[in-house]
Amino acid sequence: MDNTSPYLSVVIPAYNEEKRLPHTLRAVMEYLKKQAFAWEIVVVNDGSHDATADIVKNFSVENSRVKLLSYGANKGKGYAVRYGMTHVHGEIQVFMDADNSTSIDHIEKFLPLVKKGFDIVIGSRDVEGADISVHQPRWKELLGDLGNIWIQFWAVPGIKDTQTGFKLFTKKASKDIFPYLTIDRWGFDVEALAVARMKGYKISEQPIRWINDPNSKVSGGAYLEVLKEVVQIRFNIARGIYNNHATATSTNR
Repeated sequence: MDNTSPYLSVVIPAYNEEKRLPHTLRAVMEYLKKQAFAWEIVVVNDGSHDATADIVKNFSVENSRVKLLSYGANKGKGYAVRYGMTHVHGEIQVFMDADNSTSIDHIEKFLPLVKKGFDIVIGSRDVEGADISVHQPRWKELLGDLGNIWIQFWAVPGIKDTQTGFKLFTKKASKDIFPYLTIDRWGFDVEALAVARMKGYKISEQPIRWINDPNSKVSGGAYLEVLKEVVQIRFNIARGIYNNHATATSTNR
């Protein structure tokens, strides 16, 4: 990273995303080029075996504000997001999915909420005003609805959609949350929001336009994994793990 701190940092975790990533990077770049503020796009290569890293390098030649972070073996989406969010410098830090299911222009309605005092703004498919252009298979939506009841009971009451991969954090909130997280895979969103709540940060849940990618990598097993990890988060809070433990790696593989 250079010494010039951008206003907006966009983190995109990527594992074997050579097919979907180019379109997403192009769309994000074209949008951000029109903005008055400084920005950076950071793609975290989560141990890909395809051309993901080479694609990002090619984009970075075109525009130096596109940057690649890599490490060795695949560690999981949660690890990748945490790694990215602890290596960026923007006053506003957003992570989004490589499939562009939620487009970057959503920040236009998210940023004013920061000025109103919110520290975190999350995209939601389950609040009034959300527009789901292409739905997931019905079984995934049902599992998601049932899972959210469990998630609200154990970790984050009142938040209707913890799993949409488009979330904005102020720099202060990000620095006070992400280094403390422990979950490497799908439950990391819940953990981040639970820790944010525990530390007193204000969260706003906002409707989004969302397009399901039929090539989504979220399996049925991932839903069950999240449910188990949610209980772990509750125990971590009770044990004070997030008060005295900061790590850029994970204690939960």
